[in-house]
Parts: sequence; structure tokens; C-alpha cells
Amino acid sequence: MLGTLKKLFGMGPKVDLGEVMGRGAIILDVRTPGEYAGGHIKGSINIPLQSLQSQLSKLKKDKPVITCCASGMRSSSAKSMLQSAGFAEVHNGGSWFNLKRYEK
Repeated sequence: MLGTLKKLFGMGPKVDLGEVMGRGAIILDVRTPGEYAGGHIKGSINIPLQSLQSQLSKLKKDKPVITCCASGMRSSSAKSMLQSAGFAEVHNGGSWFNLKRYEK
């Protein structure tokens, strides 16, 4: 029961985002084009959160996806949206800047 509660509140084991990226994850940046132009993860895809629902076909459901934004709020919403659409493995990477440490 404790494990279920921890998972429910996001306190479970943390995912190794570097390992997920190493498996070819799609990095989905859901910031605005202007924010993205100011800096982003090399090879990431920019689909603003407000456009994501209509552009889901640009993403592969069978590949892991790591969402990111400026702080982690929009990427959390994007993660929920992708999971609802049937994406198998989605992780909230939080701030794009924090993901830079895994960039190759």
C-alpha cells in the first residue's frame, strides 16, 4: 500500500532519464517557438502545448517520450495528454535546461 501511495504522489523510484534518452527517446519540448528558439535540447521536437493534441500524429507511440518545458508544469500536462492518447512510455523531464546534462 505504501508503494502505491508513493507512486500516486510521484514519490516512487525516479526514472533514469539519461538511460531513457540512450534508448532513443523523443524529447518533446512543449514551450512556445520563441522560447524554443532561445535554447533547446539538440534533436528535440518543438510542439507547443496548445498545439499538441492536433499534432500527436507527428510522434511515434512505440518510442519513449520525455516531455520538457521551462519549469515542468506544461510538460506535466503534455505527459498526461500523451498517456491519455495511448503513448506507452512517457516521462516528465521537467525543465529543458535540466535535461541538457544528458545531451550528447
